[in-house]
Amino acid sequence: MDNEKDNGEPQRESRQNISWWPSPPKRDKRRVMPSTAIIFDLDGTLIHSAPDLHAAMNKTLVALGREELDLKTIIAFIGNGVEKLVARSLAATGPSTPELQHKTLIQFLEIYEARSLVQTRPYPGVITLLEKLRNKGIPLAICTNKPAKPARDICDALGLTVFFDVIVGADPDRPKKPDPASLLTCISALGATPAEALYIGDSAVDGLTARNAIVPFVFFEGGYLNEPLPEPGPIHRFANWSDHVLFKLCCYGSNGSG
Repeated sequence: MDNEKDNGEPQRESRQNISWWPSPPKRDKRRVMPSTAIIFDLDGTLIHSAPDLHAAMNKTLVALGREELDLKTIIAFIGNGVEKLVARSLAATGPSTPELQHKTLIQFLEIYEARSLVQTRPYPGVITLLEKLRNKGIPLAICTNKPAKPARDICDALGLTVFFDVIVGADPDRPKKPDPASLLTCISALGATPAEALYIGDSAVDGLTARNAIVPFVFFEGGYLNEPLPEPGPIHRFANWSDHVLFKLCCYGSNGSG
């Protein structure tokens, strides 16, 4: 069913258990629809967002009278959601309490939402790959531990929204990755099963999420890996978004050929 407005802009719909659901572009129904659904992590996978997270965290720490942290340290704290980022940053710079963590989280989110797009950009080659996959009619989704609103705002501003059927961000009532719930929600919303999906990410958290959901995992080497990947390892590793094996996997799945 076509959910676009007369002016051609996508109309957003409210779906149960979906943080945000933009209506996808029309697909060419004459195309053969591949069975594979592709789900991507966001931070460190599709976009390089660490510099803006770093700047916002340091501004928050300075407001508390604490020392700044370097970018490498902040990258090591990314992956488990902003609550963990804040908690780890506080622990690295002084004493902390649950009350202080809650207060600091609120302050950090206010600062980050105001400056989340200063340096954040898609990785080179991401847009080209997404265009190719969308032209082939392959269902696409994002599954991220980033809060839903910043995830939506960043995807809007960077021109990513148009490529995705589903974007699932972190909500208070949904467990975060590596719990498989959000990934399985994406897969179900795309009308696929775990065996028909691929999850592409950059971290051990993403690898664990894929393993817990029993979904084949593809690893992007250019992101924010801060601990060893779990076993079994990914079915493919890539460092460049123009990787031909990656494109083949996205088109034909882990057991397909073309």
